[in-house]
Amino acid sequence: MRTSRSLKGWSVVACTVLVVGVMAGPVTARADQSRAGERVEHRLEHRGDRVDRRLDRRGERLDRRLDRRGERVEHRFDRRAGRAAANGHERRAGRLHRRGERVEHRLNRRGDRIERRLDRHGDRFERRMDRRAGRVERRVGRRR
Repeated sequence: MRTSRSLKGWSVVACTVLVVGVMAGPVTARADQSRAGERVEHRLEHRGDRVDRRLDRRGERLDRRLDRRGERVEHRFDRRAGRAAANGHERRAGRLHRRGERVEHRLNRRGDRIERRLDRHGDRFERRMDRRAGRVERRVGRRR
């Protein structure tokens, strides 16, 4: 008699664990899906970069990578992936710049924000905002 009672107790425990597990499952799965309507893909590239590639609701592609040196790099492409077609709000937000410009944002280990731009003519610009928000911009020159 006593054994069956203890067994019943254990089954109750098992059921609660199961129910809690089922409830917690979707929550943890959703953590990877981040914001609603975003598709996320994580992978480890062979260069050692950790890439987190997401497609947000507007169809804008966002590549965030953590490279071997521990720098965070973010590339952003809009729907027409090749050219940066800057819609008004995106241009205002500073994500996409003038037409045909490719932009890379990088956060290096010292905490400086570095923004590299490649404009239509292949000129490279680099803008560096260090933690004290001192801003340095320099022209790196033509692409060879």
